[in-house]
Amino acid sequence: MKSRSLDVASFSRLACALAALLALPAAAAAAAPPQRLIVRFHDTLSEARADAQVRRTLAPALARAQGASAATGVAVRRLRRLGNGAELLGLPTPLPPLELERLIEEIAADPAVRYVEPDRLQRIAAAPVAVPDDPDYAARQWHLHEALGGANVPAAWPASQGEGVVVAVLDTGILPDHPDFARARLLEGYDFVREPFMSRREQAGTAPGALDRGDWSALAGECGASSRPEESSWHGTHVAGTIAQTTGNGLGGASVAPRATLLPVRVLGRCGGWISDIVDGLTWASGGEVRDAAPNPHPAQVINLSLGGRGACGRAYQEAIDAAVSRGSVVVVAAGNTGADARAFSPASCRNVIAVAATGAGGGMAGYSNYGAPVALSAPGGDFLGGMRGFVWQAGYTGTTTPTSGEYTSTPMGGTSMAAPHVAGVAALVQGARVARGKLPLAPSRMAALLAASARPFPVEVPAGKPIGSGILDAGTAMAMALDRDCDIAVRDCAPARVLVARVPASGQSGDAVGRRYTFTARAGQPLRVTTYGGSGEVTLYVRHGAPPQADAYDARSAREGTHETVLIARPQAAQYQVWLAGAPSFDGVTIAIRQ
Repeated sequence: MKSRSLDVASFSRLACALAALLALPAAAAAAAPPQRLIVRFHDTLSEARADAQVRRTLAPALARAQGASAATGVAVRRLRRLGNGAELLGLPTPLPPLELERLIEEIAADPAVRYVEPDRLQRIAAAPVAVPDDPDYAARQWHLHEALGGANVPAAWPASQGEGVVVAVLDTGILPDHPDFARARLLEGYDFVREPFMSRREQAGTAPGALDRGDWSALAGECGASSRPEESSWHGTHVAGTIAQTTGNGLGGASVAPRATLLPVRVLGRCGGWISDIVDGLTWASGGEVRDAAPNPHPAQVINLSLGGRGACGRAYQEAIDAAVSRGSVVVVAAGNTGADARAFSPASCRNVIAVAATGAGGGMAGYSNYGAPVALSAPGGDFLGGMRGFVWQAGYTGTTTPTSGEYTSTPMGGTSMAAPHVAGVAALVQGARVARGKLPLAPSRMAALLAASARPFPVEVPAGKPIGSGILDAGTAMAMALDRDCDIAVRDCAPARVLVARVPASGQSGDAVGRRYTFTARAGQPLRVTTYGGSGEVTLYVRHGAPPQADAYDARSAREGTHETVLIARPQAAQYQVWLAGAPSFDGVTIAIRQ
């Protein structure tokens, strides 16, 4: 396997990419982005009746919007029906933002309309780095096995390597001839990038297969006024490699769930991908019907979306995710790479997903990672602190444009795009192990609770006000909890007591009356203070020396209204103290901290 040389310019480009805000690209060369609307009617109509309903709805809405001159005479056309039942409409002439907002308001005012929202472009959340040489498991893949920042994947392998579990990768597609997929379980997949400009296919519409045809952009302004030329990322191949590239073949590196079955679903191309195409990709991957795609004979138990864009979760996105989850698919998404609150990005802000932030080799929060209440847990995403070795190394390609322009290799990348597939892979390990032992696979909500509860504490303090979930992904602990018989009753009750570290707050804590349990080793004589704050709900805080606290057995207790609780032990012993944080009846996103 060949490699590209690394120079200072490569480092600079990646540093800028990781620090820059995600820009929403356009899909037409050197022009304003085409505008599309997703409209969901209260009634699901036949194709003929849908065309008529669109005309009946839009004609008066356009008339009402004609107070803005640019809206006068706009001919909105119906493009297709999405997999969630919504209609996709196209505006041939882009409107200024205020006029588009006015048109959306007028359409929403029609009583036949359930909701209307703009169709937006989504982008990948990672940047490739040129590589100096072939990586291998021991030398570079810290993210799989190292104690400080890795995901403790080898501890789960004796129980499962993902056998029998289908994992869909909604991304740029895949390079199926990469030698690190030679013995992988790889399905044909499907291409939902419908526009030829973006897909680089000659024909518009969907197509069987998920070949990554390259997402390079040759011209400045091709993907929006401020866009720059970019090389092809081969992002989907790297993400799929983290989940299930061939392991033990003497080249490249290992993967999290090497015997899982990969289902590549292409939803991103040149300049990104439309939410409408991603909605259909989600629907199809989870076993739902999409009108212009052949049925999916292999519905995915796990779906990974290492992509996103600005804007809170829209209803079309949410409907597609809810439907996928109702079919049994665990949906894992990247939190985003702008160093901002994930609530302002989708699909990270959607409900019923497992949103994943990124940490580096030292276990600390990656500087680019999004954070906030939507984040369930963190996983290795890589950063510059470890040099080239500090990134996530998986299957890659040296070509800068087409899939015939280079050679297969291994590539380091950094981003929440890299963190999410670690979580998706561990979900596949857990489901495979449970089925192999005659247990039912975990429902998506139970999987989310398991992964959050089994995450290990961050070894360094997370920046104040920037929670990145319950801890770092730990495959070994997740597997042990998933196979414990008590986990069939209540996942959170299976969680081992979490070790608290002084001055390292544990954020993102959630629970019910069963609560969460912690331990802390105190020093003698120095006052010990345990506090909780933030999040939502009601909590009661219990502390006890030498034994688990109970509702009627504790050394100290705090039960104020809300989540702000404080327990002070003036003269602790030099011994272990146990802490119980119980919901009254529940809590979410709470931070617990120890000071001594």
